[in-house]
Parts: sequence; C-alpha cells; structure tokens
Amino acid sequence: MPDAAAPFADDPAAPGRRLSAQELDALSHVPLISASFRRAQGDMPQALRATFQTHGLGPRHGAVLTQLMAGEPASVTDLARRLGVSLSTASQLVGDLARADLVLREEDPRNRRRTLVSIAAAVRPVFEQFLAVRSAALLRAIARLEPADRSAFLAGLAAWAQEEQQVTAPAASTDRRTKDA
Repeated sequence: MPDAAAPFADDPAAPGRRLSAQELDALSHVPLISASFRRAQGDMPQALRATFQTHGLGPRHGAVLTQLMAGEPASVTDLARRLGVSLSTASQLVGDLARADLVLREEDPRNRRRTLVSIAAAVRPVFEQFLAVRSAALLRAIARLEPADRSAFLAGLAAWAQEEQQVTAPAASTDRRTKDA
C-alpha cells in the first residue's frame, strides 16, 4: 500500500496517493464551510430570492453583483478578469442580470465602444444587507487573526478560489456544448 505523501504535494489526486494527516485535518473543515454555501439562498431577502428564481440566476450571478458592490462601474472585461471567466461568460452573466433589472449597462463616456456595468440603485441596499449577513462569520474569523495570519489566510483563500476556477471552467464549457447540442 502506498505511503502518505508529503503534506500538500503538487498532485493530491495522483493514482495511489494517500492524503497526509495534515491534509485530512485541513479537509475536515470543508464540510462545515460548505454548509454555509448551501444556506445562501435561504439567507437571501425574499424579493431578491424571487428575482433570482424567476430569472434562473445562480451563484455566478451573485458573484458579479458582489464584484460590483465596490461602487465603481466596471467593464465586462474587468468583470471577466476579476471572476476568472471568459469575456463571453461575463457578458452572458451581465446580460442575465440586466434582464432581471439588477444591473445597469451604460456607455463609457470616455470610450463609447466600452460598456460599463453597475449595480442598480434599488438593488444595492438589499444586496448589501444580504452580503453583510452572508459574510459575517468569515469577516469575524478574519478579524480574530493576527495581521500576518490574516494575510496568509487571504492568500490561501485566493489560491483555493483559483484552483476551483480551473476545475470548474472545463466542466462549464463541456456543459454548454452538451446543452447546445
């Protein structure tokens, strides 16, 4: 039987590789966190939940709204880069949100070929409250950390998100090809 590899090796999915005790300990927290993601729709204010359901919106649409909460309008290209998705995917997500009246698309006054996207004024306070409820536990946990630990935690969170995007992106393009066939 193969021995457990060094903790956090490059390819944890390699055939025959066993997870180390440190890896198993780290993974033991994931189910506790995933329960928070399953609760997302239940935490949504009723009007926002109804809009999401009526228009077939999902977590990726919520991610766009979260990016737009910073306040400044963003181009579709900027959103694609921030979300780690293709330009066509970002454009589709923005279009879905615009049809649901959750975002506004406007011509950039400095470059008329560019479209700027912003969260609709009526939606901002509702989504801001939802985001506050959804992020409270994470923000409390981050606040408890020492500054160096906080930086390391945020770097780890960003690295995990990037890895998940790489895993999800090929599956999403396969799903689209299957749906269109």
